[in-house]
Amino acid sequence: MQTDKGKPLSPEKAGFMRVRGAREHNLKNIDLDIPRDALVVFTGVSGSGKSSLAFGTLYAEAQRRYLESVSPYARRLFHQMSVPEVDEISGLPPAVALQQQRGLPTTRSSVGSVTTLSNLLRMLYSRAGEYPEGQPHLEAEAFSPNTPSGACPQCHGLGRVYEVTERSLVPDDTLTIRERAIAAWPTAWYGQNLRDILITLGYDVDKPWKDLPKKERDWILFTEEQPVVPVYPGFTHEEVKRAIKQKVEPSYMGTFSGARRYVLHTFANTESASMKKRVSQYMESTECPVCNGKRLQPASLSVTFAGMDIGEIARLPLSRLATLMRPYAEGKAAQSKKEKAHPERQIVTQRIAADLVGRLEVLLELGLGYLLLERSTPTLSPGELQRLRLATQVRSNLFGVVYVLDEPSAGLHPADTEALLSALEKLKASGNSLFVVEHDLDVIRSADWIIDVGPDAGEHGGRILYSGPPDGLAAVEISKTRRFLFAEKTILHREPRKASGWLQLEDVTRNNLHQLSAAFPLGCMTTVTGISGSGKSSLVSQVLVELVAAQLGMDLSSEPEEGEALEQAAPVTLGGHITAGMEQVKRLVQVDQQPIGRTPRSNLATYTGLFDHVRKLFADTSTARARKYDAGRFSFNVAKGRCETCQGEGFVMVELLFLPSVYAPCPTCHGARYNAQTLEITYRDKNIAEVLELTVDDAWTFFEDEPKIHRALSVLREVGLGYLRLGQPATQLSGGEAQRIKLATELQRMGRGDTLYVLDEPTTGLHPADIEKLVVQLEGLVNAGNTVIVVEHDMRVVAASDWVIDIGPGAGEEGGKVVATGTPTEMAKAKNSRTAPYLARFLHT
Repeated sequence: MQTDKGKPLSPEKAGFMRVRGAREHNLKNIDLDIPRDALVVFTGVSGSGKSSLAFGTLYAEAQRRYLESVSPYARRLFHQMSVPEVDEISGLPPAVALQQQRGLPTTRSSVGSVTTLSNLLRMLYSRAGEYPEGQPHLEAEAFSPNTPSGACPQCHGLGRVYEVTERSLVPDDTLTIRERAIAAWPTAWYGQNLRDILITLGYDVDKPWKDLPKKERDWILFTEEQPVVPVYPGFTHEEVKRAIKQKVEPSYMGTFSGARRYVLHTFANTESASMKKRVSQYMESTECPVCNGKRLQPASLSVTFAGMDIGEIARLPLSRLATLMRPYAEGKAAQSKKEKAHPERQIVTQRIAADLVGRLEVLLELGLGYLLLERSTPTLSPGELQRLRLATQVRSNLFGVVYVLDEPSAGLHPADTEALLSALEKLKASGNSLFVVEHDLDVIRSADWIIDVGPDAGEHGGRILYSGPPDGLAAVEISKTRRFLFAEKTILHREPRKASGWLQLEDVTRNNLHQLSAAFPLGCMTTVTGISGSGKSSLVSQVLVELVAAQLGMDLSSEPEEGEALEQAAPVTLGGHITAGMEQVKRLVQVDQQPIGRTPRSNLATYTGLFDHVRKLFADTSTARARKYDAGRFSFNVAKGRCETCQGEGFVMVELLFLPSVYAPCPTCHGARYNAQTLEITYRDKNIAEVLELTVDDAWTFFEDEPKIHRALSVLREVGLGYLRLGQPATQLSGGEAQRIKLATELQRMGRGDTLYVLDEPTTGLHPADIEKLVVQLEGLVNAGNTVIVVEHDMRVVAASDWVIDIGPGAGEEGGKVVATGTPTEMAKAKNSRTAPYLARFLHT
């Protein structure tokens, strides 16, 4: 690179960023020059170090520099990343990160709030809405259910009200109180105590509930009184009366609490998520009668625009909202008398509508037109949420920024990936740089520059194998990405298996599915395909799983997040039943991407059960036996074994005024988590803390003489997780890693047959080389006599399956139908399927 005067230009002046000595996580002291104003894709197998470079180093440093310019007080408002391990980075512009993350845990966050479309609509209703005669003007915040001036007074802006009724407290009124007719009361001692108190009070606990007088039933369930009475367990009412008369000492004095009071008090005050979940099932949730579920106060709902209140407009799919707003944005909508009298209102309407339409068009281009404004973020997939944020950035018109994206193609059908690429192209054309961590081959092929990290995962990765234009990667033999990027298109496909029976679903109605029928072959691997939002997950991960679980008598409910239980709307399955095939399904396993634990105390070793065997090995050593240490001693969650300074956490939190709290290694155990006596016990020269630091690959060699542990580690390696440390906290694992840990845990138990495995996009976060490993594992499950159903966009998985069900043809209201079914070869020829051309290209049919 030369200037006119012949002197070489420094790389950053020529539009490059320089990275020197990057050592974050597994990066091996790397040096790198990266072009600006380009689409740069970071590739490599899962765990190779791509995210450590893109997010842990480049984005973390850009954020650190920006925050240096902000007052210490303001810094507290940011989620700050740790300072990266790197010698020098020059030529780095400011950065915006768009990472994969699950929906925010509150249902008060919605599509409208994430995209800021709700703010614009509130402004539109406040400034240009049709007000009833005599209604005072309302400010924009009065149209938000999250403000005191806007929230419905009855349901406090939740849209639902919660009642405790006789029906919810006593599900079976043929039972007696002794037989636990009042199901809401606890099953353990406290429930028995309340029954004994009723005996003292003279109620008949052996008469069927329905035969008790209404007055008695109402008092027992709904009284706010809390009488304190003597309790004589096992006595009849007559014996109690006699004992009181004879002044016999009671076992204790008991305080009565009515069933409703118990439920509401427990729900409001318990610290336990499982207790909260238990009592919430005795509360009936109904749509708020005042606001009809629209969450707003009556005055706000009396204002209309285009003949609709703001609650009705929030229930329109984004595509319909865009159609509605276009005439206003173009100034072509019919004017009301008020608008003719006040021309400034038309100007306001046109300006706000134009901004709305501009934002909506980007969302429609990204294939999100099926979403509703009021859809809450916890119900969105990570891919949908990331694309919503991406759309907001495309509209922001920033210039000279680095956008760092984490697998933006996750959850995208190949047809939607094309729209994503055009959105990224727009950001680049505005003068920005794009750093994309990605496995999707179509995204990689569209890059201006590829940085391939590897060659393998964890300790065996962290090197730059190639940095340059895509074509140059073809010459890099060691690269695992190269093999797939420049592969021949043909794929050898085995003969599909024949079904041993069919699991038949009829009249499925949920979300955009209306009286749908679908049949899944048993003893086979089926992939369910279709564009994002077509209804795949509604059919498989929701309805199918719920119906099969109900038939098997399984409880699928998980502990709710804090504050979530009350806000969740009632289930939306309105119909559907299984008409055939259940005789061949003895067990259901749903392998999803939910975390394997919410605290750092949960990790790969504890979740898979591997740690139980390791602790027994340590307890069986001669030193441990001499000291009478049992296996519990080697748990960092138990007082006798853990370090008491950090309570087995391995770190302590240091509060810093005006700065985010930092976590420092525990000064006593230095991060080992155990006390000194426990760490004195070694197995093959390693203590328990050192064993937890081993990667799965290293532990596989270390424990080769222990069949149970070795088998568990082998399965973890087979699903591509050899690079993870045994003690890696659950909070540090991606959704894809969590899903594969669950799959590995299941594969260890395999061998029963007649199990139905349901997986929703298991290839998320997987390199094509890892997808091959995953397909081998799924094949193994089917060969053992099980049925596998996968919701998937990756054509490699679709091609390897026995049967394909394509849902569509479009998204949202334009989807929800079975477009085509058949073997992969048959599906590739389906005429009206959006999936067929991509599968045909892959199969080379």
